[in-house]
Amino acid sequence: MAKNKIPDLPGKTVERLSQYRRVLYNSIEEGKTNIYSHELAKMMNLTPVQVRRDLMLIGYSGSQSKGYVIKDLIALIGQIIDSEEGEKIAVVGMGNLGRAITSYFTGKREKLSIAAVFDNDPQKTDRIISGVPCHHVNQLKEVIQKENIQIAVLTVAPEATHNVAKMLLDAEIKGILNYTSVPLTVPENVHLEEYDIVTSLEKLAFLVKK
Repeated sequence: MAKNKIPDLPGKTVERLSQYRRVLYNSIEEGKTNIYSHELAKMMNLTPVQVRRDLMLIGYSGSQSKGYVIKDLIALIGQIIDSEEGEKIAVVGMGNLGRAITSYFTGKREKLSIAAVFDNDPQKTDRIISGVPCHHVNQLKEVIQKENIQIAVLTVAPEATHNVAKMLLDAEIKGILNYTSVPLTVPENVHLEEYDIVTSLEKLAFLVKK
């Protein structure tokens, strides 16, 4: 698909495409080469209609006899949602969560890489953590601009959230994934994703009690 033909997709569709790709990678590891929409839908707790609709949006359709070719579908999803040059990520806050995210994600995606991590604890800075250089948070702007980092994952303490978010905006970061319990407000040109574990658990508690 030519770059200028990449569709303008809703955020929820992009989320599902990313999830499809993860499931498809797992299917390859299991030795599968093809997959049907109903199989993919079952793995994702979706309907086959939703799966087919999403894949039609990116211009891919399978055959009735063989379904989707997994490797081709993975390649197309990558072409749609990945940056051609790749994107660098910073993780701010090297507590248990920050370390876990860095350790888990490193090497998971070719086009996304954690290039730097930050903390204010001298015992953590100026060393390598999970294969990534850890800098003092005071160096945040300098390192982010030097490394051309566009995305930041925020895992700091609640009381530090607003201050660190301001530092990220001053460093001209373009996307923030907020894992803290403090909601943020950002300019229109900055993309924000907030992971709210309390809301997710309350939703599950409500469903369970029913």
